[in-house]
Amino acid sequence: MPPDRPPTALTVVGSVNLDLVARVERLPRPGETLTATAYERIAGGKGANQALAAARLGADVRFVGCVGRDAYADEALANLGGLRLDVFDVDAPTGVAMILVDDDGENEIVVVPGANAELPRLADRWEVSGAVLCQLEVPDAALEHARAGADWLCVNAAPARPLPVGADLVVANRYELDAIGAQAGLVALTLGSDGALLLEDGEEVARAAAPSVDAVDGTAAGDAFTACLVVSLLEGRARGDALRRACAAGAVAASRFGAQPSLPTADEVDAILRA
Repeated sequence: MPPDRPPTALTVVGSVNLDLVARVERLPRPGETLTATAYERIAGGKGANQALAAARLGADVRFVGCVGRDAYADEALANLGGLRLDVFDVDAPTGVAMILVDDDGENEIVVVPGANAELPRLADRWEVSGAVLCQLEVPDAALEHARAGADWLCVNAAPARPLPVGADLVVANRYELDAIGAQAGLVALTLGSDGALLLEDGEEVARAAAPSVDAVDGTAAGDAFTACLVVSLLEGRARGDALRRACAAGAVAASRFGAQPSLPTADEVDAILRA
């Protein structure tokens, strides 16, 4: 971003979770019990991850979400102190994600929404405008409320389900793209280590490769990609450049353990692109 431009304003509406992460040599087969090699509790949730990622990339971020009135809430919000927060505490447990990560960086994730499911009930307490980023870890009604106020909306279609609203930009992997059942002006199709495509009306308009890294944990790679693509486009970067930066951000995140601890800064994205 040129130094004379003010930070890009972005509202992120989404989930807050505490990630319960177990490291295993390999992922278990159905019915199999394995012994973990390590265990950690790490702040996460796709909404909180993407909000923090966008802030680290230089955006002026407002985050809207929910947590419970429990011991997990403070842990889940621990890294978001520098953001403008509209986070409501509700009579439901803070959301959690149970995550297994193997030695190759592959993972399996089960999310328990908890307080995140309460966000639509509080819609009269939060309004949005301008550029908005959402994910599918909150109920459809929250996305509908965000769509009604947003001038420009990006939806990261994860976890996969049909989209309840139209979006100006959708970010999805192959499986999510099959599930969303809605059209968008622009679709970023993530391909893991093979990079990503940008599709407009089904036609490829940009393609980018992913930098080669030693994969450690892919938990927040998609969140870093999504946030970087959104921030880069809102900064006015060309689509191809924005896609390259997003792939670089995702690669950096995949090379580090944990969700929020793995999210890169703009300088780190620039560095891996130069390398």
